[in-house]
Amino acid sequence: MPKKSDYILVTGGAGYIGAHMAGMLVDSGHKVVVFDNLSTGVKPWVPKGAAFVKGELLNNAHCHKVFRAYPVSAVIHFAGRIVVPESIAEPVLYYRNNVGGTLNLLAAMKEAGVRRFVFSSTAAVYAPADKGFLKETSETRPQSPYGASKFMVEKILADQAMAGHIEFMALRYFNVAGWDTRRAWPVKGRPVPTHLISNIMRVLHTGGELVVCGNDYNTPDGTGIRDFIHVLDLCRAHLLSLKAMDRGIKNHIFNLGNEHGFSVMDIVKSIQKVASRSVAYRIGPRRPGDVATIVASSARARKILGWKPRYDLKTILKSEWERKF
Repeated sequence: MPKKSDYILVTGGAGYIGAHMAGMLVDSGHKVVVFDNLSTGVKPWVPKGAAFVKGELLNNAHCHKVFRAYPVSAVIHFAGRIVVPESIAEPVLYYRNNVGGTLNLLAAMKEAGVRRFVFSSTAAVYAPADKGFLKETSETRPQSPYGASKFMVEKILADQAMAGHIEFMALRYFNVAGWDTRRAWPVKGRPVPTHLISNIMRVLHTGGELVVCGNDYNTPDGTGIRDFIHVLDLCRAHLLSLKAMDRGIKNHIFNLGNEHGFSVMDIVKSIQKVASRSVAYRIGPRRPGDVATIVASSARARKILGWKPRYDLKTILKSEWERKF
């Protein structure tokens, strides 16, 4: 792990996953500096005890300034755009932000002599698969500019590592959900995650109806099947990645998921049980870029990082229900 006198830089640390990560780092006794442009992040989410710098990864001066201001020894990189349909409609926006911003960050790291890098990647790098677990060795064929932009960054990191400039871990997330209910999240009227579970909870709390995007997939009930992971399990994998680098383990790609697939309708029914309420929904068209089934094999992370998820779907849903909008 980085020395206690050093800072861990968390880009996108005012966002949903980044704020949970920054909080876990602070709780673990680390110095943290959050770098965020607040385009989707929420400043009150930055945990007490973490430094905050408002800045743009697309601005070279901002990137270099944060490394000059703080003795950073590792970077955890969450900042980026993540909405698949938006990426299909605005591909240049995604390549500019996700790839261009990361290039600026890597250049600033190199100048500052910072080598350790943990990257927020995605299961969207994989080719569609109707059954079975996706492994890190499964075919990579992104179906959206979002997935392609993340895959490009993975290639850049591998090249930087080959050149001797960095050591990295790339963590391919599946569907992240849940909240740390021990913390206050002052977010009323502000951006919240856009994943399926939060969308259903929003319908229950504020009214309206859920749009189920497609019911004609090659799955048992026709709706897409996904693998869900609690945000705290995800954050713990980042800490374990930094610890693994201490042991000389580096330049790996890991899937992070629960190894259990649930369809959209499975999730709807499970939430109805947790909330003791009915979910209003209608069937809509498929979303561009969506695939039928995405379920992770996390065997590599279990073996090499010593990581395994602690929270099941019921716990994820309960934490989402207890968090009020």
